Amino acid sequence: MNFFTYKKGDLYCEDVKVRTIAEETGTPVYIYSAKTLRRHYRAIERAFVRTKPLICYSVKANSNSAVIALFASMGAGADIVSGGELFRAVKAGMNSKTIVYSGVGKTAEEIAEALARNILMFNAESIEELEVIEAVAALMGIKAPVSIRVNPDINPHTHPYISTGMKKNKFGIDIRYAREAYAVARSKRHLQIVGIDMHIGSQLTSIAPIKDALKRVLGLINGLRRDGIEIRFIDIGGGLGITYKDERAASPDDYAAAIEQTLQGFSGNLILEPGRVLVGNAGILASKVLYRKENGMKKFMIVDAGMNDLIRPSFYDAYHEILPVKKTRSKRFKQDVVGPICESGDFFAHGRELPVLEQGGLIALMSAGAYGFSMSSNYNSRRRAAEVLVDGREYHVVRARETNEALIRGEKIPPSIKTRSNHG
Repeated sequence: MNFFTYKKGDLYCEDVKVRTIAEETGTPVYIYSAKTLRRHYRAIERAFVRTKPLICYSVKANSNSAVIALFASMGAGADIVSGGELFRAVKAGMNSKTIVYSGVGKTAEEIAEALARNILMFNAESIEELEVIEAVAALMGIKAPVSIRVNPDINPHTHPYISTGMKKNKFGIDIRYAREAYAVARSKRHLQIVGIDMHIGSQLTSIAPIKDALKRVLGLINGLRRDGIEIRFIDIGGGLGITYKDERAASPDDYAAAIEQTLQGFSGNLILEPGRVLVGNAGILASKVLYRKENGMKKFMIVDAGMNDLIRPSFYDAYHEILPVKKTRSKRFKQDVVGPICESGDFFAHGRELPVLEQGGLIALMSAGAYGFSMSSNYNSRRRAAEVLVDGREYHVVRARETNEALIRGEKIPPSIKTRSNHG
């Protein structure tokens, strides 16, 4: 459930008109509902009331500081994959002792920074990474808490680009060789084994693959116990899907029941890494209609948001519902909704039946709270959108729209290149 609803024909976010935000901040603009974010977090917290896991918000889904701070205020930890995300999480008020560090390509500098912050643990993804963590920890004269991400070779039945738990994927250590990796970790003086980690993919609509993967991990834990290695934390990742169109996503209650049943007999602590399920349906991207045209074969609605703002349709052929911000009785036609980017792949919908909106009309691209702004770019030298957080009757600009000056910040023209002045 989310709090984007029509009232007397106007689309609202909580108690604020989307049109008001668009007119006052400009478009394109990301709009997030604080009430929805809180509701989604509490739904997971209530579902897992018996096991009381550490809920580590997956920062990559939406890395806005206000969103991170909201979850931190509710007691969440963070799942991060870069030094930048570590900086964001700590700056937003996240307790570093509740941060888990994932990702296949951590640098020595990032590892040192995370150790200095005293994070909960690293989810190491290769033996060479374990060796680098050991070397950095040795230089700092401390022990690094590590978990090993295992690849259970389970097909998550999701888009191949967001599948992460099969042998052909780059993530984790093949579960068949994981005991050897743990033996290597145990042999290192500056590593402390604290957990085991898995994450099989994103936008999972079935719990069955997660259960199957978890059973394999539990079998590995039994083997490690025989090796004299005790596992304190089991991190089952995230990936729980949401409804974009007509998917039947599992509820938090069903998810929790399945996980807790599978984990019976495990005496350690559970870690979850939800991302999309918390923020996906808590955000929209509002955009303005620039032009309309026909080419004899089809109709086009050209809007001021582009693939640089929301790349999911172009990258994953993903579906986002498109709603007019003001309800209209205008006749509906099949249209391509496209942006201003100089790429044929710059689209939000092909052949979507929508009302014909006037020039200057507004649309809302729904379910854009996850992997929307966080995957945006400056392609075509476009300024990235503003971000707004609505909380009841108030809204706050939580990221200002970029300026043209910001586009060239850090760039420098060498003195060997002579330039002409544009000022006469």
